Amino acid sequence: MPRTRPLPLLLLLLSGPAWSAPAHDRIILVGDSTMASSTGYGDALCERFTLDTACINLARGGRSSGSFRAEGRWDEVTGLLRDGASFRRTYVVIQFGHNDQPGKPGRSTDYVTEFPANMRRYVAQTRALGAVPVLVTPLTRRSFRNGYVQDDLAPWAATVRSIARDTGTTLVDLNKLSLAAVQSMGPDQANKLARSGANFDHTHVGPQGAKLFSNIVARELLRQVPALAPAMQPKPKPAPALGAVAQGAQ
Repeated sequence: MPRTRPLPLLLLLLSGPAWSAPAHDRIILVGDSTMASSTGYGDALCERFTLDTACINLARGGRSSGSFRAEGRWDEVTGLLRDGASFRRTYVVIQFGHNDQPGKPGRSTDYVTEFPANMRRYVAQTRALGAVPVLVTPLTRRSFRNGYVQDDLAPWAATVRSIARDTGTTLVDLNKLSLAAVQSMGPDQANKLARSGANFDHTHVGPQGAKLFSNIVARELLRQVPALAPAMQPKPKPAPALGAVAQGAQ
């Protein structure tokens, strides 16, 4: 009796339900209050993506590279990454530094040991779960002294740049770009980027600041990751109240 030959793989595929590769990307934002909803630029950044692109802002106020993980918030991210089969690619955009600085009990991390180790671990775990890490240097504060922005986050930004370089990770150098924008506009215009009323400060942002800094991040993402172009909305018009500085940052 002759042996039965198996059907070719192509016929088996054709006989089953139709299948197509995932068509859309997913963006997950991980960070502190300068990226979080209401106080940061994260939601405005999500608005820059098409409706078909999932953009999830998991940034939370007051979190450092250590406390975000210690509180179990990173577990929420890894849970999403394990369930990523329906997306073409997932990008995890990671920004810490503000709350890693000294003097913040329960949040501060050691600059030499803990902070770089935490950031490298985020990169490694993101890749291990099949996603693409994107490191972001911390958004500048907008405090001026003698006409110059005080770049108190420079050491943390430098560490993130070094990690990105050493690990071959995409970098959005928001610290450098945001500092240049704020320096160019001066303190009076920079104050318009803050939240209004009793919530005014030189760290968090209101609608104008969220728009400006999200546009800077979006521009850099497109430059560094051209594959994201189909997921991005057309470039919006600059905010008139910010004048020429805002136009140049779009």
